Amino acid sequence: MNLNTKPITRRFSTGGLWRLAVMLCALALVGLAVTCSPRQSLLEEVRSLGVLRMATVNSPTTYYIDANGEPAGFEYDLALGFAQTLGVRLEVTLASNPPEAAQMTRDGRVHLAAAGIGVTRMRSRALRFARPLQTVVPMLVYRKGAREPESLDALDGTLRVVAGGVHAEHLRALRVEQYPELRWEEAPDVEAEELLLAVANGELDYTIANSDLIAINRRYYPDLRTAFPIADSQALAWAFSAQRDRSLLRAAEDYFEELGETELSRLRDRYFGHVEQVDTYGALTLATHVETRLPKYRKLFEQAAEVTGLDWRLLAAIGYQESHWDPAAVSPTGVRGIMQLTTATAKRMEVANREDPAQSIMGGSRYIRLLLDKLPPDITEPDRTWLALVAYNIGYGHLLDVQDLTAQQGGDPKRWLDVRERLLLLTQSKWHSKTKYGYARGHEARTYVGNVRTYYDMLVWMTGVPAVPPEPAAEPAPTPAPERRNKDPLDIDSPIL
Repeated sequence: MNLNTKPITRRFSTGGLWRLAVMLCALALVGLAVTCSPRQSLLEEVRSLGVLRMATVNSPTTYYIDANGEPAGFEYDLALGFAQTLGVRLEVTLASNPPEAAQMTRDGRVHLAAAGIGVTRMRSRALRFARPLQTVVPMLVYRKGAREPESLDALDGTLRVVAGGVHAEHLRALRVEQYPELRWEEAPDVEAEELLLAVANGELDYTIANSDLIAINRRYYPDLRTAFPIADSQALAWAFSAQRDRSLLRAAEDYFEELGETELSRLRDRYFGHVEQVDTYGALTLATHVETRLPKYRKLFEQAAEVTGLDWRLLAAIGYQESHWDPAAVSPTGVRGIMQLTTATAKRMEVANREDPAQSIMGGSRYIRLLLDKLPPDITEPDRTWLALVAYNIGYGHLLDVQDLTAQQGGDPKRWLDVRERLLLLTQSKWHSKTKYGYARGHEARTYVGNVRTYYDMLVWMTGVPAVPPEPAAEPAPTPAPERRNKDPLDIDSPIL
């Protein structure tokens, strides 16, 4: 053993130590850069993911699967358009009710909530709201046959609302301010529409719902009644988390700005524009006639649908608006039968006996098909059908007149919403004196289209079968030049003139 052996030590040159120090500093700087890099904005996150995540509720005012098996709804259509402007796809997450949708947004599980969420001071503490999309009134709802309450302290039964919702907030405030004895139940994991159904079925005495939802559901549950508003009008808006930056909210505001009030109004009309057309009595009468009269003629409407490529429920809705499916119906102007055909229209459609249900239904169905095919090909659905109904009601010539007036006033003559707003001009001499075909009952045509839309919706709901969009003509004729000096035989004639 060599006792003179010295411990082995590692020696680093000055240059080696310097290189090691530089390396360690570089690693430290990289780590610092990683940990201190700014957080991705919410808008950048959405674009990076390629997905806009939306929480909503299954409701006719927000999101639902329509009769064709496709997603639809006012909030859904708006959100889909927003996602498309961002270049991403829309991912829908269903919540049990609006409060849960709002909670999903606060928790960061979704990027926004589009669920008919009411803007309140309390909610604004944890959420940021975009511009209001519509305004509704919260109403107390009861059932036909029950005593109509005059105030909240006169309730005689159970009042139930969605747990954690804006209506529960209103009730808590009212208990403090006016009604200390007020009592109610809050139901978790239910939607307002379920509570409306419970009232309609006599399983619940009272609930509170927004006016838009009530209007839609009264078509299907005519026994629903409204007593009084429990609060002032309520703004509904998209909600974003207050814990994240405002980038996505600002993008939504830009989207609404670019969309414009005109497009928003058209979208509102698509979903809510006709819900008030038929009153409770009208809805009850239709329900009765669906059971007592429609079975006699349903097969005839289905046969006409096969020939024309139209939905038999649309044809039946027209027939119901015309005659309530009464083959012996005669109007003061002499039109007859289920489809209320004039003598001239019947002759053109080869109808020998207008009071024969089979001939009348086939003749009227072929006539509406003819009018649909006559419209320029650049008019799209559903505007195409609503405009054809105007022509069916007051004549194709008057439709052309009101389209001209619409264009003169800066509206779009291919859009039903714009044309609808000008139909009343056909009753005013100041305007109809400047048209080619003169006076027409424009107010009647406006109501006519609204009623047919409502009856059609109700028939689709009652039959529970997917709706059938109108098929285009097999070989559409080329659009003629805009020359209208020579009278077209279809210009004035109408089934009910």
